[in-house]
Formats: sequence, structure tokens, C-alpha cells
Amino acid sequence: MTSAFASLVGRFADLVESVFQETATAVAIVLLTALVRLVVLPLSRAAARGQKARARLAPRIAVLREKHGRNPERLQRAILELHAEEKVSPLSGLLPSLLQVPAFFLLYQVFAGGGVGGELFGAPLGGRWSEALRDGGVFGASGLVYAGLFVIVGIVATFGFVRARRQSAAVVTTASVQPDVPGMEAVAKVMPLLSFATLVTVAVVPLAAALYVVTSTVWGAVERVVLYRDSSVVATPATGG
Repeated sequence: MTSAFASLVGRFADLVESVFQETATAVAIVLLTALVRLVVLPLSRAAARGQKARARLAPRIAVLREKHGRNPERLQRAILELHAEEKVSPLSGLLPSLLQVPAFFLLYQVFAGGGVGGELFGAPLGGRWSEALRDGGVFGASGLVYAGLFVIVGIVATFGFVRARRQSAAVVTTASVQPDVPGMEAVAKVMPLLSFATLVTVAVVPLAAALYVVTSTVWGAVERVVLYRDSSVVATPATGG
């Protein structure tokens, strides 16, 4: 399967080679990553609808908690009955996202293998940041390419973190409508910080994989802004997949 993806990257590179020349493979990686994200967009939309639906139930969930707070079993049964009545699954926002993981993991494996040829503004796609620092330093051709990727990821991660902090009240709301997912509130508070972990990923993987991670991260950030623009629900930040 990975060979099929690698072949697809090669075909994309051939299509744009006349325009982008040495950076054709890098452009192909960006295009293929965007194509995969576009294919799974319906799943992301389904996840957004699920989270918005659960958020709408928050006031009614709060009433149930006040009414049955001393009887956990009765409370959970009442909440599940409410979900069934409104045709909302407690995990409707999580399952579509989980289904995206295999496709992103497979694509990442192709680029992380180090066998992808080509360059990005003089930086070899099969190289790593440590090699860029050793060969040309921070201000060498490869070092500057990585610096640009770090800046992009840093901006996206900061934007996502600030946005999540501003909507912190919605995190508690989201957790309250998932009584069968212990610790969801704590996880939701930690997840925004994981965007910064993408910086580490970019630093240690081959440039081809880093380019995939950055493209997917930027796409995910824009996607969350668009899909959740009319909701106070905090979406789980992408970490490059």
C-alpha cells in the first residue's frame, strides 16, 4: 500500500515538474496531503455536527445533573436516554476522527521512510533538521527551510491554543455530555498543548514527512475554524495527522 502512495507522489510530481522543477516532489507532497484531507472532509464535518449536537444538550444535561447528582447510575441512564431521544451519540464527534487515522498514518509512513527524492529550496526531502544544522547551520539553505516550517507550526499551534483557552468553558460542557468517557475534561484541557508537539515531530523526521505534517496541521487549523465557526465547541487540535 505504501508503494502505491509513493507511486502516486511520483505521478503528482511529474504533473507539476514543468512548473516547479526541483521542488516538484515537495509540491506533490503538499497536493497529495491536501487531497487526502479533502477526501476525509465528510468525516470531519460529521465530527463537527456531533460535537455541536452534544453542546446543544448541555443545558439539559446540567438540569439532569442537579436532579440526579446523588445517583450516578440514574444520572448516566437519564443522559443516555436524552442522547437516544435527540438521536445524538456520545462519541459521534470522536469516531469519525478515529477513522481518519489509518489514511494519515499510511501517508506519513511513505514520507518518513526517507526514500523520497527531490528538494525544497535546496533542502533535500530525505534529510533531517540535525543534518541541516551540521551541513549549513541555522542560516544555511536547509536550516532556513526548517526555520520557515517551525514558524508556520508555531503560529498555528499558538492560534489553536489561544482559541481553545478562550473557549475553555465549552471544554467542560463537552466533557459533561460524555459521561461514559472518564477524564474527558482533563484530556480536552491538555489537547491544545499537543499542537506544540508538532514542532518536535518536524525536527526529527525527514523533510518530506515534515512537509506532510505541516501541510496537514495547517489544513486542520483552517478546517476547525470553518467547521466550528458557529459553535462554542472546542475542536481537538490536529497534531499533524
